[in-house]
Amino acid sequence: MDKLIIKGMNPLRGEVSVSGAKNAVLPILAASVMPRSNVKISNIPHLHDVTTTIDLLGRMGVSIMMDEEMNIHLDPAKIKKFFAPYDLVKTMRSSILVLGPLLTRFGEAKVSLPGGCAIGTRPVNMHIKALREMGANIEISDGYIIAKCKRLKGASIKFPESSVTGTENIIMAACLADGKTEIINAAKEPEVIDLSNFLVKMGAKISGHGTNKIEIEGVSELEGTNYSVLPDRIETGTFLVAGAITGGKIKIKNTVSSHVTIIIKKLREAGADINFTPDTIELDMRGNRPSPINIETGPYPQFPTDMQAQITALNSIASGSSEIKENIFENRFMHVQEMNRMGANIVVRNNCAFINGVDSLIGAPVMATDLRASASLILAGLVASGTTEIGRIYHIDRGYDCIEEKLKQLGAKIERVPM
Repeated sequence: MDKLIIKGMNPLRGEVSVSGAKNAVLPILAASVMPRSNVKISNIPHLHDVTTTIDLLGRMGVSIMMDEEMNIHLDPAKIKKFFAPYDLVKTMRSSILVLGPLLTRFGEAKVSLPGGCAIGTRPVNMHIKALREMGANIEISDGYIIAKCKRLKGASIKFPESSVTGTENIIMAACLADGKTEIINAAKEPEVIDLSNFLVKMGAKISGHGTNKIEIEGVSELEGTNYSVLPDRIETGTFLVAGAITGGKIKIKNTVSSHVTIIIKKLREAGADINFTPDTIELDMRGNRPSPINIETGPYPQFPTDMQAQITALNSIASGSSEIKENIFENRFMHVQEMNRMGANIVVRNNCAFINGVDSLIGAPVMATDLRASASLILAGLVASGTTEIGRIYHIDRGYDCIEEKLKQLGAKIERVPM
């Protein structure tokens, strides 16, 4: 097991490229079991969750090859197992995403109830209810979802609340169903659009993706294709905050600036000078301390919950008081205790964090509790005096592609060492 050692108080400067989106590549990989011919996926981030998903597909019988350009080639022709075991997917909530594709393509699936970060409940009842409405027979037994059907039927699915994985699962299930499916109160995230675009390239008939009503007309089969995963907007946002919190000047390349509009808006409120093109973003803090910013998380295009912890870090050293309201996950302030150990002044009441910015943080040994919390502790370490040691960094490897190497490119003093 490794840890990160950070020596802080170095303004970040330079250029960095963003990797493919974790939350787009995982459903796209899940959907690769659906066509009858080969799929080639490019812009793959090197993440633990991606490795786990590829391992899962391999166990099912998918033939997998990686070429010299790091593209992944997947051949689903010899799939014989429709099983996602707990021992493999226990750390990954996205395991639920193979349920819809397996069920619609092969008529059966046995999938472990999902795990992942301990940041709050992630109910799968919406997935199960929707698939039952499409004609699936589903039971829960010994921690597994066991589903069977002859052929799913198109249906009108109305989610009680927006769910990204719920929307993605039903989109995939509907692609090979008999008839038309509509999803009402669908998630509008860019990653949902990316999955839909991938499925359309394989021959699916999908419309309305990117809105709260998606329609899918089922087809008899899908064919393989080549596809490049979109850039990761949360990695983009994290590096933008890294530049802002350290008073630095950075340029982010290979991104999609329109996907982080709300983040750009808030960082401008914090005092950042930001200019962008469709695929680059430049941020300059001119060495200034950030001003405090209030945020409230919500579904896209509102402020993303996956950026809440990073803004908490920024506000911890801002020149004033701020309030952060978390509306998505009830346990997503577990990073606060660790930041307070570094000298932050943060009080959590219910789903709100009240922050009084301090002049400086002080390096300390801290422990990551989940993926985005680990990113926030790295950000805090970058601006803290002295040395910060971050343990349990396996969390960061689930969602950031070589983050310490990219930060080094920007001048950060950060090393990965054995515990």
